[in-house]
Amino acid sequence: MTPGGYRIRQMRREELDTAVQWAEREGWNPGRFDAESYFTADPEGFFAGELDGKLISTISLVKYGDAFAFLGFYIVAPEFRGRGFGLQIWQEACRSAGNRTVGLDGVMAQQENYRKSGFVFQYSHIRYRGVAGGTAPAAAPEPLSAVSFDALAAYDGAHFGADRKRFLAGWIGQPESRGLLLRAASGEPAGYGIIRPAAQGWRIGPLFADTPELADTLLRGLIRELPPGTEYFIDIPEPNGNAEALMRRHRLEPGFKTARMYANGTLTLPVSEIYGTTTLELG
Repeated sequence: MTPGGYRIRQMRREELDTAVQWAEREGWNPGRFDAESYFTADPEGFFAGELDGKLISTISLVKYGDAFAFLGFYIVAPEFRGRGFGLQIWQEACRSAGNRTVGLDGVMAQQENYRKSGFVFQYSHIRYRGVAGGTAPAAAPEPLSAVSFDALAAYDGAHFGADRKRFLAGWIGQPESRGLLLRAASGEPAGYGIIRPAAQGWRIGPLFADTPELADTLLRGLIRELPPGTEYFIDIPEPNGNAEALMRRHRLEPGFKTARMYANGTLTLPVSEIYGTTTLELG
């Protein structure tokens, strides 16, 4: 218990639904069924701040093994902002990281505050908005079940920067979502992507591919079954020029940016093969 009746504790599963609703209110457009996958990834990685028994702040610090963690859901209810509650829950979450490298995707306006906590900017993500109604891919991607889960998880981990099998198992099984895979001549994954329903339209993430051509095939495959005129969104790393070219080719429109930052070290990711990050909340 902190002074003034403000208490920080681990979040209960049902409270994560509230955090997702707050994220929707902030304009982050979370997936409709994301919460279960998030909580499964690390049930001890979510924190709630309550004032006199009322939930007023949230944050997550989801740990992927002993070396990496990701910070998200940093939200204070609007009527309680500017009173230090956010800083307290932030500090509590960061303490839980131990010696791990910590990543985040934060709003650009908060970069200076993140720097004060030791975070260093690496690159931006740009959210793009598209409208379904394009052409089908020339080559038909396969369902994710075409390879073993271990093979998919290994490919995913190489692009995410850490093993996240627990998260991935839930993510690929979300209701109403669809995942597609492309394989190399060896039979190993050469790209995969997932599309899921969101508060507004649909979200694509991740979209990993070895080449721009494979990324294009996956994107076409993912949106193929959306009714014409349906909105979809994808967050691309700004340094990947091929991803930006893919967005232009499909006439997607850029929206807001977020800052990918790291503290206590960094990750070197194959950004040229990342055409859509998985989620801004858990990396």
